Amino acid sequence: MASHYIGLMSGTSMDGIDAVLVQFGDRAVDIRATHEAPYPEELRNKLYLAADTPINEPIEDIGEIDRAVGECFRDAANAVLAKSGVDASEVRAIGSHGQTVRHQPDAIRPYSLQIGNPVLILEGTGITTVADFRSADIEAGGQGAPLVPPFHEWLFRTPGRNRVVVNIGGIANVTVLGPEGQPVIGFDTGPGNTLLDRWIHVHQGEAFDADGAWAAEGTCDDLLLQRMLGFEYFDLKPPKSTGLEDFNLHWLQEYLSGAREPVDVQATLCELTARSIANAIHDHAPATDEVFVCGGGAHNGELLRRLRRNLAETRVDSTAAAGLDPDLVEAVAFAWLAMRTMNDETGNLPSVTGASHRVVLGTIHSP
Repeated sequence: MASHYIGLMSGTSMDGIDAVLVQFGDRAVDIRATHEAPYPEELRNKLYLAADTPINEPIEDIGEIDRAVGECFRDAANAVLAKSGVDASEVRAIGSHGQTVRHQPDAIRPYSLQIGNPVLILEGTGITTVADFRSADIEAGGQGAPLVPPFHEWLFRTPGRNRVVVNIGGIANVTVLGPEGQPVIGFDTGPGNTLLDRWIHVHQGEAFDADGAWAAEGTCDDLLLQRMLGFEYFDLKPPKSTGLEDFNLHWLQEYLSGAREPVDVQATLCELTARSIANAIHDHAPATDEVFVCGGGAHNGELLRRLRRNLAETRVDSTAAAGLDPDLVEAVAFAWLAMRTMNDETGNLPSVTGASHRVVLGTIHSP
């Protein structure tokens, strides 16, 4: 029986696709191959526009982008398969997260939209593809996010340790792995890299702030920071989730009054991410011993320095110290969720998303 799985992930940073081909053991992950596939710049710009102004985006543009993203996901799956040397017949399923362009779990008619046509992935690989992981949880009354905490629990929970896993992608989220017997909680804390990426792109023409070097040159504006931390999302109780609908350049401009040096704004945004994560941990997991960071933010030295300063009594490290490369955690998680779906096992945690019950996630597209 086919025992390998492929996970495909592109997060709210919209920088490209992480692909991984894995086998799963007893709380163990065997990585067979990995592949990174950046989006073409033109497509990335279209995705930014779709996420920023989805109501005004013509339906034909969304349809075109859906296909273009699907082609990128298909190519990433084929590339990681070629690297692995594993035959397609040995892969039981692909778990494709798709690309989120709109997340509205609290709307009158709640939904979460991920594009990246899964049928195109199926046809281009010949491999069963599982996609649309969020809708079932939303229909059960949940936020549809975050979905990776069950995987974090499966891989990282350790008796006797109070751990928090922090994923810093475009949006940051935490998974609280407390003592055995306590329910796992997890939620989006607010912005991760998205404001940092957008601000440096506008002022420096760079896609991201490598190692947080530009932020490190600036000075945090404490007044601006406190005003932004007063945004209502930060005071909401979990379960909660957010996205680019809340945290974008339009949101930031509402807080910028008077002349400020762009580099100081970058430093303040870096502190905003660190402080909002730390506040969430202080408020909801005060007994935390260890914090393990994954996602692109794990490579931002300035961000980690600020996070460690805000969590002075807690060990802060990357998930590599706990056994899994921080760049691969989410892609592996969606391979794992695909395995759960194919085994007709539930994939959500109501204690995390607020759903009324556990559900099998995703839709299966088979040859």
